[in-house]
Amino acid sequence: MSKIAADHLARQAIVYIRQSTADQVAHNRESQRRQYALADRARQLGWANVEVIDDDLGRSGSGVARPGFEKLLAAICEGRVGAVVSIEASRLARNGRDWHTLLEFCGLVATLIVDEDGVYDPRHPNDRLLLGMKGTMSEMELSVLRQRSHEALRQKARRGELFMTVAVGYVRVGRDQIDKDPDRRIQDAIGLVFAKFDEMRSVRQVHLWLRQERISLPAAVHGPDGRHIQWKLPVYNTVLHILKNPIYAGAYVFGRTGSRTVIEDGRKRVIQGLRKPQEDWDVLIPDHHDGYISWEVYERNQRLIADNATGKFGPGRGAVRRGEALLAGLLRCGHCGRKLHVAYSGKGGNTGRYHCRGSQFNHGGARCISFGGMRVDRSIGAEIIARLQPLGIEAALEAEAAQGRAHEEKRHQLELSLEQARYEASRARRQYDAVDPDNRLVAGELEARWNARLGAVAALEDQIKAHDAAALPQKAGTADRARLLSLGADLERAWTSPGAAPATKKQIIRTLVEEIIARVDGETIELVIRWQGGAHSALAVRKNRCGQHRWSTDQDVVDLTRALARLMPDKLIAATLNRAGKVTGRGNGWTQSRVCSLRNHHQIDVYREGERQERGELTLDEAAEALALSPSTVRRLIQDGHLPAQQFCKGAPWIIQMDDLGREDVVQAADTRRARRPSSESPYQKTLAL
Repeated sequence: MSKIAADHLARQAIVYIRQSTADQVAHNRESQRRQYALADRARQLGWANVEVIDDDLGRSGSGVARPGFEKLLAAICEGRVGAVVSIEASRLARNGRDWHTLLEFCGLVATLIVDEDGVYDPRHPNDRLLLGMKGTMSEMELSVLRQRSHEALRQKARRGELFMTVAVGYVRVGRDQIDKDPDRRIQDAIGLVFAKFDEMRSVRQVHLWLRQERISLPAAVHGPDGRHIQWKLPVYNTVLHILKNPIYAGAYVFGRTGSRTVIEDGRKRVIQGLRKPQEDWDVLIPDHHDGYISWEVYERNQRLIADNATGKFGPGRGAVRRGEALLAGLLRCGHCGRKLHVAYSGKGGNTGRYHCRGSQFNHGGARCISFGGMRVDRSIGAEIIARLQPLGIEAALEAEAAQGRAHEEKRHQLELSLEQARYEASRARRQYDAVDPDNRLVAGELEARWNARLGAVAALEDQIKAHDAAALPQKAGTADRARLLSLGADLERAWTSPGAAPATKKQIIRTLVEEIIARVDGETIELVIRWQGGAHSALAVRKNRCGQHRWSTDQDVVDLTRALARLMPDKLIAATLNRAGKVTGRGNGWTQSRVCSLRNHHQIDVYREGERQERGELTLDEAAEALALSPSTVRRLIQDGHLPAQQFCKGAPWIIQMDDLGREDVVQAADTRRARRPSSESPYQKTLAL
């Protein structure tokens, strides 16, 4: 006790209290009492000013941030501390860095260290040696305890008997086994998630469907009464965790995640929960218990989820995204090997163009390839239709069956929810009946709970009625079934139907196509289609020439306009094109200004008055006047083949060469018409009296 001087007693004594975990704080109360009792020991040693620092209760001493310990060091450096009192060295620190820092500071300002065994002065070599050994033993003790615990856990995990927690859908059976939850509603809800993913092939689409249909999923909630199941609408991560957890495939897994230690602000920080690849899992035991899916289905789901990942490096195609381009994520540049991207433009932002600019972005070089998407999409669509056409009827019947299954799946979930709600209402009624009616404080609360449960039952019954009413018009009748089968027989018409959404087409293409390699050779886009299963096929698509686009006027209309421009002005050309049913590139009718714009674009000369007469060409009316016949008679001469004439389209004027009017056979046929004598030698033909 001679180590305690008046200078030490003049300063304050600090009692440092720490327990490693929150569980120890809640349950190891005796250790807390021993540590708090050190304040009385400090007073017995002569200190009048005793401060207790317990800010680090529930914190590990192995290097994590400890505000209480930092507060202690700050007080020591200020020279206000005469002694640091702790139950043992392991409470002050579990690592050499913090322990030796404390000893160094205490030695500089002459602060004593007191534990249950004695009083130590860090300035004395013997005490410094003893304190150093205590710190080393404390650190070694922690390492040994941790190593023993971890190895025991690994041994139990290798046998498939270690269960820290149990996933929703399973319950413990005994101490070292699990089995499916006997609650049929929980089983069906989890099975529905896997069924919808098999149908939609996208985690996000499954999540949106569940939210849209208002289907709740079970979630484990831990409270004072232990673990219980709570039903609520799922978030995205809930669906993802169900699909990625191998326990639902009947496999026991241990060590799926790891940790990494980093240095931040001079202290170590352990980052937990780092996902490890499957080949690095510590334990993997397939067919360990009854699963919701097979291991083969689980592995296929993981490949599909990885393939849907967008914005990550690797060969993944990315999930189906919005936009009109059907091949987004499937095209790969045949020149540099990078994936092609899609850029949208146009008035509505729906005109897609595929491009590869990896060399320009990464190396400052020129752009690789770029081409419009419409022709390529149409060509790939034609290839898809050609391969699916034999399965069209089967696909139509499957679509009808899928619609019925979707209705039944939702109704089944609602029925299970209603059954559970009725049970809870019945249970609330029994609780209400069991209470003394005169005890209104309790009876009133139980009555309110009973009414709430009855309200939930009524709401679910109304929801089932509304679902059945909404689904009734969707059931295909005879006419709808016949139309569906006709679309199945004609897949091309179904593919080009306005009701065929781009997302549906993309999903069909991705089901059949693994990847498409694209090269541009001059005016040709060369495509190599890698089908699912390993087969390959080549396809060549012609690029649009400069100035061509989907709004370009058809070439036959341009040729017709070129011919009509030698016969009539723009206003009459527009009327002729409209009578012939011709439209512009955007589907509009023709006007004088539009004809003028088309002529200027294709460098077609405007009609000059009199140029037709210079070429010796006559119209039908002009030929009728020259032959002294009616226009209808001249038309009959043309139809009978007596008078050569040309008409570029229906509704366009007839063009007759002036020289043909002087031909002997034409003159004779005209004279015959004028004399109204029959030109036929048939004996059945009678001559009309004049």
